[in-house]
Amino acid sequence: MRKQKSVLVLCLAALLLTHPTDARKAKQEVIAVETNNTVLVLLVQENGLVKTLHYGASVGNPSQFLAMSSSEEDYNSCEGLAYPATGGRFIGEPALHVKYADGTHNTELRFTGATQTRREGCVTTIVGLKDDVTKLQVNLVYDAYPAEDVIGMHVEIRNGGSKPVELHNYASSALFLDAKDYLLTHTWGAWAKEMQMEQELLGHDMKVIESRRGVQATQANNPSFLLSLNTRDFSETSGEVIAGALAWSGNYRISFERESSGRLTIVSGISPHASAWPLAAGESFTTPDMLYTWSCEGAGGASRNLHRWGRKYSVYGGGTVNPTLLNSWEGAYFNFTTETLLRMIDDATGMGLEMFVLDDGWFGNAFPRNSDNAGLGDWEVNVSKLPEGIDYVASYAHSKGLKFGIWIEPEMVNPDSELAHSHPEWVVQSPGREIYQGRNQWVLDLSNPAVEDFVYGIFDRTMQLAPNIDYIKWDCNRVIQSFGSPYLGAVQDKFYVAYVQGLYNVMRRIREKYPHVLIQCCSSGGGRVDYGSLRYCNEVWTSDDTDALQRAFIQYSQSLIYPACVMASHVSTVPNHQTGNVTPLKFRFDMACSGRLGMELQPRNLSDGERALAERCIGSYKQYRDLVFGGDLYRFASPYDSPYYGLMYVSEDRSRAVVFTYCVAYEPRTVGGKVFRLQGLDPARTYKVVEQNVDASCWWGHDKAFTGSFLMGGGFNPRLPQLYSSAVFVLEAE
Repeated sequence: MRKQKSVLVLCLAALLLTHPTDARKAKQEVIAVETNNTVLVLLVQENGLVKTLHYGASVGNPSQFLAMSSSEEDYNSCEGLAYPATGGRFIGEPALHVKYADGTHNTELRFTGATQTRREGCVTTIVGLKDDVTKLQVNLVYDAYPAEDVIGMHVEIRNGGSKPVELHNYASSALFLDAKDYLLTHTWGAWAKEMQMEQELLGHDMKVIESRRGVQATQANNPSFLLSLNTRDFSETSGEVIAGALAWSGNYRISFERESSGRLTIVSGISPHASAWPLAAGESFTTPDMLYTWSCEGAGGASRNLHRWGRKYSVYGGGTVNPTLLNSWEGAYFNFTTETLLRMIDDATGMGLEMFVLDDGWFGNAFPRNSDNAGLGDWEVNVSKLPEGIDYVASYAHSKGLKFGIWIEPEMVNPDSELAHSHPEWVVQSPGREIYQGRNQWVLDLSNPAVEDFVYGIFDRTMQLAPNIDYIKWDCNRVIQSFGSPYLGAVQDKFYVAYVQGLYNVMRRIREKYPHVLIQCCSSGGGRVDYGSLRYCNEVWTSDDTDALQRAFIQYSQSLIYPACVMASHVSTVPNHQTGNVTPLKFRFDMACSGRLGMELQPRNLSDGERALAERCIGSYKQYRDLVFGGDLYRFASPYDSPYYGLMYVSEDRSRAVVFTYCVAYEPRTVGGKVFRLQGLDPARTYKVVEQNVDASCWWGHDKAFTGSFLMGGGFNPRLPQLYSSAVFVLEAE
C-alpha cells in the first residue's frame, strides 16, 4: 500500500461547528479523500464555498488542481458544489432543502474546517459547513477504504439555531463529474423478475432512480448503478467506471442531472417523498451511507472493489462459507406434518446437504397458518401439524448432522389473527380510510417503539423454540400503501424514515444477543437487497423465481454490485413453479452453484439418477465453494448480449479458480466450441483444468494443464451446443 498523503487544511478543534469561520478569508485550498488508486478532490474557495474538482484516478499531489480552479463569479458559480443546498445562487437539484421557522427556504453553506482521523482499514475525513444566518451546521463525512478503493459518504445535519426547522431534502451525497459521455447501467424489475439490467446514455436534464414502496424497496429497482465515463459502450474489462450503492432499506432517490455544460451531478439518498424531517433546536439527523468506487478496469474492476469492501465491512459475516440447505417451501408449501419434515431431513442428509430450513406454515392455532390468509402475528407452534414441537424437528436434524433453520415474517400481520384483534393500533393505517391488504396481510408500524419490542420478541421467542437454531429466514411480503402511524400523531412525515430506523433498531438488538445465527434477508425474494440490510444479514433471497434460466439474468445483474457470498440460489423442481419452464437438472445445479447452493423441492420426487447427480454436484461444490464466497469475480460473457453466460471466481493468490459456462439461448451450431477468454489468472502459471460432474467432458482440454496466457488468450473453447448446455471447471495451478 502506498503511503497516503494528507493535504487537509484549516483543521478546527471542534467539528460540530459553533463559531463563524475566518476560513473564507484565506486563499483557496484543496481537501483530498484518497484510496490506494483513487482520489476525491474538494476545493475550498475564498468565499467559503466547497466544490468537487475531481473523482477518479489518483493524481499525485492534489494541490496541483489549484492551478485549474477559477474564482470567476457568474451564473454557474455554484456548479459542482460538494453539497448543494436550496438557496443563494444555486437553482439545480438540491442535496439539502430546509424550511425554516420563519417560512424561508434559503440555505447557503460555507466552509468552517476539516479534520481527518484514521482507524484500521479506513480514513475518515469530515468537512464542516455552516449557514451563518440560520446557524444550520452540516458535516460531510467521507470514509475512505484504501485497499478496496471505496469511499463511503454520509452527512450529519444539526440545527444550531434556536427555532425548529424542517428537512425536506437530506441526501447522503452529491457527486460532481465531468466527462464527454455517461453510460448508465442500472436495474428494473418486479416480483420474480428482479434485477433486470438496463443501459442508457444520459442526456441533458434529469434521470431519476427512485422507490416509494416503503418496504420491499429494491424489488422494482435497486439503489445502485454503474456509470461508464467517456464512452457509449459497456465494457467488463476496460475504461473508467464508477459504481454507486446506497446503504438504505427504505424509500430512496438517486438523481442524475446533466447541465448544459455537459457536467453531471449525482444526488443520492433517502427519498424526500412525504418524508419531511423535523429538527428541534440542537437536534441532529444522520443520513445513510452512499458508497462509491472508481475503476479503470471497466465494470468488472468496479464490481470487484465493491465486493471486497462488502465482504470485509458491510455483509454480516461476509466471506464466511454458509451451509448448503434444503428449504421446505416449494417441496411442501403449507401442507406438512412432522413426518413430512423428518423424511425431507433424511433426504437432505443423504444428498450431502448441511442444513434443513422449515419455511412458512408452522405457526398459528386460533387462526392456523394453512394458507397465506391467516395466522401472521400469532407465533406459537401449530399443534395440529407439529404436536411434537419445533424442538423435536430441530433435534432430529441435528442428530443427522444438519443445522436447522426456520422462517418468520415478523413485520406483518393477517387480519385473521389474535394480534390484529388485540392491537389494531399497531397496524400501518390512515385514519378513516380502508387498511388495504397485500397478500392478505397488513404491515406493522415499526415507527412505534412498542412494535419494535414486539418484532424483536418474535425473533427472540423463535430462537427459544429449540436449542441451537442456526438460521432464520426473515421475510417481508408486501409494500406499504395508504401509509400512516397512530403512534406518530400529527408528525406523519417521519413515518417512512422512522420505519426503517425501527427495523434497524430491531436488527441491532438481535445481533447483540445472537451474533452467530445466520440470517437470510428475504422480501418476496429480492425486495430488500441493499448494503443497509446486509449489515445485519448474512445473505439475501435473490428472487422467488427459481427458474435457472431466469436466474442467469437476475444473478448477473446482482453481481454488478453485490458479492456472490450473499446470493442464495436454489435448485427447484420442473416444470418450474414460477415460469413453467423445464430445464435439465445439471443446468439447474450449475447455475445454483455460482452462488450459495440450496435446494427447494421434494426430494422424494427425484429419480435415482437425479439423486445421484445431486449428490455429485453437492459434493463437488463443497470443494470449490470457498472461491465463490471469497474469490474475485470475473464476468466474461453476459446473458444480456450473448447466447452465453460465463463467469469465474479466482483466489486472491491466483492459484485456483472455478469457471461457470452456460448456453442461455439458441445458437446455430458452428464448428468447434464457444471461445471464451478467461480473466484474472496468472499468465505465467500453468493450470490443470478439470470439468465437474460429468463422465465425458465437453472440452478437449479436460484434465490437462495450460498456461494462464493460453486460457485467457482464446484457447478455452468448451462445446455448449444447445440451450441449457452448461459446464463447470475447476482450475488448479501446478
